[in-house]
Formats: sequence, structure tokens, C-alpha cells
Amino acid sequence: MTVATPLEDAPTVPASGNRRSDITRWIAGLHDELTSFFGRLDRGGTFTEDRWERPGGGGGVARVMTDGVTFEKAGINRSAVMGVLPPAAAARLGGRGAATGSTHFFATGVSLVVHPRNPKVPTVHLNVRYFELTDEAGQITDCWFGGGTDLTPFYPHASDARTFHMALRDMCARHHPALYPAFKRWCDEYFVNTHRDNEARGVGGIFFDHLRADTEGYGLDHDATQAFVTDVARVLRQAYEPIVDRRRNEPFSEAEREFQLVRRGRYVEFNLVHDRGTTFGLQTNARVESVLMSLPPLAMWQYAPRYSPDSFEARLLAMLEPRDWVTDVAGA
Repeated sequence: MTVATPLEDAPTVPASGNRRSDITRWIAGLHDELTSFFGRLDRGGTFTEDRWERPGGGGGVARVMTDGVTFEKAGINRSAVMGVLPPAAAARLGGRGAATGSTHFFATGVSLVVHPRNPKVPTVHLNVRYFELTDEAGQITDCWFGGGTDLTPFYPHASDARTFHMALRDMCARHHPALYPAFKRWCDEYFVNTHRDNEARGVGGIFFDHLRADTEGYGLDHDATQAFVTDVARVLRQAYEPIVDRRRNEPFSEAEREFQLVRRGRYVEFNLVHDRGTTFGLQTNARVESVLMSLPPLAMWQYAPRYSPDSFEARLLAMLEPRDWVTDVAGA
């Protein structure tokens, strides 16, 4: 498929005037950038595009690559949806809704999950989003940004985790030095399968929500906050591409492929049981195919698997324990 020219050097669209229109165009531009980036990174696969409309307001565009050269499945989705917020969803969001009457919402974002073929290449997830709550008269009662990116390896290459985290640290530092440590810690706490004795999904990254203009501690106004979120959407060029390039042609065994499928099963469990985005999409009548786009094409569940202490499986599981990947040189 053909997409618009990447916006790598384009300025962030200012959030002024018709904010929803500006924000929607900003997300569409990032969607095009990310599609172009992963199309190039795959080295041969192509994306198919599927447009959808949501009953009640809005819709989205799903772009999916299946059976690519490097990626077994890659999904990049954008949406812009609006409507009345169900009480259960409002409670989960944690935003400031209408004082009286119903709360209306507008939400837009771009989200991607990429599942490589080679188990030596980690899975990566990224999303950036904007939420807006209004009262029945259309007055904004709350608005914020959210997003993040995290890495899910299937083989214990600690140097890959360090590459990923150093790129995130450097990107965050350009905006405020407190962003990376705060959002890394949030990511470590969020991407956890609590039903499996708090087992981490991967080696983390950054995660944030309810990032508002002038959030205490960061000193970022609306435009500066949006500029930071834009850099989050673009960080995989430095954080993920070097990992793919050095691992894509490494040989792997049947046991390594099987473990990849087992770990994908844990990925599925997190997305279906704990992930806020999945829950929000299902509660607000978003298109199910797009909500579940993050799921891998193949996964496996084994009954109570056990691994010898010196196995690569055991070393990978040990590597999932949160740590300071930037300064822990011994761990890299």
C-alpha cells in the first residue's frame, strides 16, 4: 500500500483552534510515519488497510502485515472515536467528568504491536493517545495524553534491553530528566501478569497516562507535552531498529521457537485480562478486529512448564525482573 510521505521533520501540529481536528491530523501523520517505518524495516512485506466506522461516532484505520519477511504479523491502528462514556468506563479512566449529566468523550491515538518471526528478535508495542472529556454542553472538563512503548524478548539478550532503554532515556531527557525514571517505573508496574505471581510481560520501557499540560514535576505546557508524545511515537528508529538489524538473521532452534510461542501466550493473557486499552475498546463498541489486532498469529499454552536453572528459558525469565538497564552494565 502507499502512504503519505513520513513527517519525520515536520513540526508538531499546534493544538489550537479546532483542537480535535488538529489532534486527529497529528495522529494520522504519525500513523503514516510508523507504517512507512515498519514497511522498510520488514524488507519485503506489505500492509493491507481496512477502514471502519464505530456505531455511535468515529472510526479508524487498521493496517496489518501478515507473513512479512521479518515480521510474522505487524499491526498499526489509528482511531478517533467519540460518544457518551459508560459509567464503568468513566470510572476506569480516572478523568474529571461532567459535574452533572452525562460525560462525553473524544479519544484518538495510534497503536502498534509487531510480532517477529525469529525468536531472537523481540516483540515491540507502542501507542500514543489523546483523551478529552466534555459535559453535555461541549465544554471540556478534562483532557490528557497517554502512551508508551515496551519490549518483549523471547531470548535472553540483555544488550537488547539496554539498547532499548538507553534510547528511551535519551529521548525523554531532551524534554525533562524526570520523565524517564518516572515512566519506566510506571511501565515496570503496569505490564505485569498479576495472576501469574506478578510475572513481567517483558523488560519494560516507558508507560504514562493522564499526562496533562503543566503536570506537576515536568513543567510542560500543552504544546511541549504533545512534542514529547510525538518523540515517543518516533523513538523506535533508535530503540528498536538496531535490535532488529542485529538479530533478524540469527539461527534459532525448534526449542527457541516453541518458547517464543509460550511467551506469546503470556502476552495474550496480559492483553485480554489486564490491558486498559483493550478493556476501553470493548466497553465503547470499538471494532473488535482492531481492538484485538495486538494478538499474535500463533501462541502456545503448556501445562506448568519447568526449566532447568541454566537453560535459556530460565535466563530469560530471570531477565524480566525490573532493573536499571541504563546503568546496569553487568546485566547487559
